[in-house]
Amino acid sequence: MNNTTTKRNTTDIVKAGLAKRYARERRFKLMGVAAVSISMAFLAFLLISIFAKGLPAFQTTYIKLDITLEKKSLGLPEEPTAIEISRARYDKSIKKALLAQFPDVTKRKEKRMLYQFVSSYASRQVADALVADPTLLDTTASLWVLADDEVAALARQADYTLEKKDKQTEITRARIEELKAENRIETRFNWLFFQRGDSREPEAAGIKGAIMGSFYTLIVTLVLSFPIGVAAAVYLEEFAPKNKLTDIIEVNINNLAAVPSIVYGLLGVAVFINFFHLPRSAPLVGGIVLSLMTLPTIIIASRAALKSVPPSIADAALALGASKIQTITHHVLPLAMPGILTGTIIGMAQALGESAPLLMIGMVAFIVDVPTGITDPATVLPVQVYLWSDSPERAFTERTSAAIMVLLIFLIAMNALAVLLRKQFERRW
Repeated sequence: MNNTTTKRNTTDIVKAGLAKRYARERRFKLMGVAAVSISMAFLAFLLISIFAKGLPAFQTTYIKLDITLEKKSLGLPEEPTAIEISRARYDKSIKKALLAQFPDVTKRKEKRMLYQFVSSYASRQVADALVADPTLLDTTASLWVLADDEVAALARQADYTLEKKDKQTEITRARIEELKAENRIETRFNWLFFQRGDSREPEAAGIKGAIMGSFYTLIVTLVLSFPIGVAAAVYLEEFAPKNKLTDIIEVNINNLAAVPSIVYGLLGVAVFINFFHLPRSAPLVGGIVLSLMTLPTIIIASRAALKSVPPSIADAALALGASKIQTITHHVLPLAMPGILTGTIIGMAQALGESAPLLMIGMVAFIVDVPTGITDPATVLPVQVYLWSDSPERAFTERTSAAIMVLLIFLIAMNALAVLLRKQFERRW
């Protein structure tokens, strides 16, 4: 009887303990789900805010003006060359066209307001149109020119107020309505955003210079870091003797992966610019600095990929008479290449998103021209985002968010490529 009672008491205690453990597990799962949900909510809020601010940057507004292009008023000879046409000043002709479009504007202050209706890039557009078709000279041509960023925002009916300029805003809106009634104003996709470099005018600013700078910088980074990183990983994993020296090297490689990126920027300034006198603000120096930062990631990923190859494959190759080099190059390295490529792409994606080391080597400069080589002055996408975010014009907020969207697309594409490569070529042993 006593034994039966004791067993029942023990069973009740165990059941009570199990109930408490199951309750703790449920609470733990709920906390995990809550943590993931909160993280996803913050991520969704961030992405939605970026896309909401950045989408207007992919649209721009054009105004159609009847511009009189007389050679005499433009200061051109009777037979002007393409260079002379491109260098002529078209500001006065554009101003006259604006006054002709709005003849009621007579006061000096109103004229100044009217002249701000179009972008300063409009002169460049007129010049390009004349270079493409010189027969427009000595005629009155109807040309589409870029509107000012504030006019474009009002034309899109965006939630965009001009502080302390309420009267000017109403006047501008009235003129926009006049242009709409005459079909002289259009909102188009902003191809200039992808075709031009940086500009002081937000409506004419683009990211082509930053994209090309990022491209050249990543090319230099890949050419330097990939072969050196893979060679170092092969040596440490297959040839290096196991002693204190290699242990110190391995510890330092792991530590270098955690060094703040700005330290590599300081190294780049001290060594490559001040000592070797390489060109400042160039993709060449940026690529060298980023390759130093990326090397530890590639080495660690490559060593892990080499370790994942079963030793039996190398042993079989050696048993059949292959040399150590033949075994590695013909058998071990090809089987480890998917993991190596994955680590390399992740390292390159990290390098693409870095800005701190590039700020230190001068890639924060205002660069208008699109770079054509690794030694030309250039900037990169993260630095372009930094520059625009510090600009006082409100329209640069849209360009900043749009540039972040483009950068995110590149980063997501690179990480997706890494995942696809791993799934496509990965082998399970």
